[in-house]
Amino acid sequence: MVGFTRRDVIGLVLALGAVAVCVRLGVWQLARLHQRRAANALVRAARERPPVELSGRAAADSLWNRRVRARGVYDFDHERLWRPRMLADEPGVDLVTPLRLADGSGVLVDRGWAPSPDGYHIAELLYREPDTADVTGLALAAPRGRGDVDPAALKDSVPYPLLRFVVQQLPVDGAPPPPGAPRRWPAPELGDGPHLSYAIQWFSFAVIIAFGSVALLRKRGAPG
Repeated sequence: MVGFTRRDVIGLVLALGAVAVCVRLGVWQLARLHQRRAANALVRAARERPPVELSGRAAADSLWNRRVRARGVYDFDHERLWRPRMLADEPGVDLVTPLRLADGSGVLVDRGWAPSPDGYHIAELLYREPDTADVTGLALAAPRGRGDVDPAALKDSVPYPLLRFVVQQLPVDGAPPPPGAPRRWPAPELGDGPHLSYAIQWFSFAVIIAFGSVALLRKRGAPG
């Protein structure tokens, strides 16, 4: 049997290192998966709690992903459009409207989606709802990089203080949307993300490298 060369030994060491790295990355992705599932469990528990009545004293940190109830008057003069937003591959926009609460503060309400051929312009008057509103929705963080619908970025654009989150108005189960209302978004889905598939990929790479290295060494060590 032909002996292994120094090059073969170095290649084997490198292959073992690559296998170890792939296994470590696979384990890390599994840990991320467990963290994601634990976080989703907390969010589900928060959503199942009774709605919180909103006021200017509401603490944003305690309300993330909680169902909230906001009653007040819409300020359509300061309405913002979140654009573009796609729904089933159709372009559109979200109508984000400040709701003035009884104590004088306000909260941005994502009233829902409306179609827009260019994903930018829309006849907002077609989607006006009654000024007085009783809204039930989820308290969510403002979308990243969207200063046009971020309460912190808009604090100097409206003549009243804004709560530090956006209320995503939820559809009413079993009831059609009111005439002229935009289409309400359902609650954001809580999936596992890509962590399991990534873990499987890393473990697969480890197996491929290990078996490939063994096969190559056996071929090199074969007589003749």
